[in-house]
Amino acid sequence: MPGDPLQSVFGGDVPFDATAFEIESRAELDTHLAKGSLAGLIVLGVRLDLDPPELAGVDVSGTLFVGCHLAAPEVEIDLIRRGAHLIPPFAARPYPTHPAHLYTPEDLSFGFAEHGFAGMYDTLVYQHFLDHGSAAPDLREAIAQRLHDAGIDNALGKALAAWVGTHGARGAVGIMGGHAEPRGSAAYRMAATLAWRLAGAGRLIVTGGGPGVMEAANLGAYLSSRTADELSAAIDLLAPAPDFMDHDPYTAAALAVRAAYPAPAAESPLSHGGLALPTWLYGHEPANLFAGQIGKYFSNAVREDSILRLSRGGIVFAPGWAGTVQEVFQAATKTFYRTDGPSGAFVFLGVDHWSALPVEALLRPLLARSPHGDQSDLIVVTDDLDEAVRALSVDGV
Repeated sequence: MPGDPLQSVFGGDVPFDATAFEIESRAELDTHLAKGSLAGLIVLGVRLDLDPPELAGVDVSGTLFVGCHLAAPEVEIDLIRRGAHLIPPFAARPYPTHPAHLYTPEDLSFGFAEHGFAGMYDTLVYQHFLDHGSAAPDLREAIAQRLHDAGIDNALGKALAAWVGTHGARGAVGIMGGHAEPRGSAAYRMAATLAWRLAGAGRLIVTGGGPGVMEAANLGAYLSSRTADELSAAIDLLAPAPDFMDHDPYTAAALAVRAAYPAPAAESPLSHGGLALPTWLYGHEPANLFAGQIGKYFSNAVREDSILRLSRGGIVFAPGWAGTVQEVFQAATKTFYRTDGPSGAFVFLGVDHWSALPVEALLRPLLARSPHGDQSDLIVVTDDLDEAVRALSVDGV
């Protein structure tokens, strides 16, 4: 089994079909039980305590049960004696210890209608994260969080393999920028329009899943099958709730836009909204509810690396400060060493902003000295969306 399904999807190899080894539902389990063997398979989060299946005569050598509820301790002991491995679910946690799928906007906003921002799923997990030491949890909580993030890694690889299988390996474009950019601003509209054009051309939009520029990019991707006028109208609906720290009206406005402009039911979620990879480290920020699928992590370091690792079709850096500048140089290091293979363009959107910071002056001589040859020509600083699109090598837009 290859170690990195994400790299195999966007690194040029044939994607690894993790689903061939994984059982994620009772129906799948019953199919394998009828054959009399679960040997070498992974059973993820299936309830085995409800209408318990008969496992006594089934080959479970090398089977890994992760986060499964079993009927009794005697069943667990029997499985282990016969060669299975068990990672039990952790009790009293509001999140799954090994999610089999990425989150959806509906998952993260669940509970908002009844209880507002303070009572929705995303906020409750963040509160649990704070209550249990956030960056320095006890060992049990640390293990549970790492199991959760490993599950997100796995689900992300499968989701991307499915997207490539449907749309082809045209690559992903990352869009980074300031989380505090208010809805309706010129920078917000520019990021949304650029993402709308890129997603309309078949590119996968990848963001950090937060508000501001990140939300604008996922919004543009969410509305990529609609007209430019509809995109502008949707932003106008969001603009009366510009500040993400005003949690309830901010979230309510996003849900209202989703209701006014529903995604086509038959389409892949990634085709309408792209991908968002947020973190509960910044859980005070409302969930970005326009991404098609969401890989939310406890570990910010893993999340940031995943965003940049996937964005091999190029990265757009809209105006932003410390976090965005950190991502610039983290991405440049990957490009310098070609850690994840050849890189797309680095498009810096906003000439005045990026002229005030010496980013270009530092990057050009750095990338010129790459052991893989001069890569300084990847840098583009512009206010022109047409130039940005050309730099990202998208045909037909």
